[in-house]
Amino acid sequence: MAALVLAATCVTAQAATQTQPDYLPPWNPPPAGLQFSVPPFDAIADLHGDVVDPQLTVFFAGNQFMVVHDLVAAFKAAHPAYQRVFVETLPPGILAKQIESGALVMGNLRLALKPDVYTAGKGAVERLQKEHGWFAASADYARNPLAILVAKGNPKHIEGLKDLGRPDVRVSMPNPAWEGIAKQIEAGYRKAGGETLDHAVMVTKVQDGSTFLTTIHHRQSPLRVLQGESDAAPVWSTEAYFQEQILHHPVETVAIPAAQNAVATYTAVRLKAAPHPQAAKDFLAFMQSPTAQAIYRKYGFQPLK
Repeated sequence: MAALVLAATCVTAQAATQTQPDYLPPWNPPPAGLQFSVPPFDAIADLHGDVVDPQLTVFFAGNQFMVVHDLVAAFKAAHPAYQRVFVETLPPGILAKQIESGALVMGNLRLALKPDVYTAGKGAVERLQKEHGWFAASADYARNPLAILVAKGNPKHIEGLKDLGRPDVRVSMPNPAWEGIAKQIEAGYRKAGGETLDHAVMVTKVQDGSTFLTTIHHRQSPLRVLQGESDAAPVWSTEAYFQEQILHHPVETVAIPAAQNAVATYTAVRLKAAPHPQAAKDFLAFMQSPTAQAIYRKYGFQPLK
């Protein structure tokens, strides 16, 4: 009897595993080659392309991961001389620390590649330039407002930022320590409900566990909403657009009024110490081209042209 119960339990668990939707990243098409990854144990979502002797290395602010596949393909087509391109799409604060330290360690992998190009919000780029003087040239290329990502049907009836202060709403929130978006969202909290709302979400609810501070918000926040671990996640609008309109995952977008919103301007910069200075110049020019602007528009960004 015990054996039968155990067998039935195993079958039920296996069936549940098989029927549970697989929302795990990476969400981009993989490059050509032998495919072997076992999410969540061995899956690298934010390292893209050729790590061996790249002709161009770009450190992209992570919330733009969805454009990388199309963007790099278009860049290679426009500049056939560059076929080995390596891109990282980690949080911009982590990428800045990687530039400063000279290496990134992920599990057992150590990367000591120096970037030719770095992208982040315009304010973060200006701050880093003032602190370190790393950059030789810059180019603005896209804009992006904030939004709130919720599960399909909006079961907690989230109408705006003020609702994220409710005790019954579990929030997935970027960590201000390395995510510039967090400061923008906190400014929105203060506009929507003053310091009381900001304190409720970022202090009280962090302490009681109903606000979860992410490490890689562009991966964790959508996944937490999809897996039912969080009820709402303030994100850049393109992240919600990608999940809802491109991947057709069961989520919805709650708009944030302009008076409480923030619009990021994204800036690409060429590093003074770029190993491939000409490739960096070509990539910065490409980012402002009609081709690149059309790709950003496809994924919901507000292009500058």
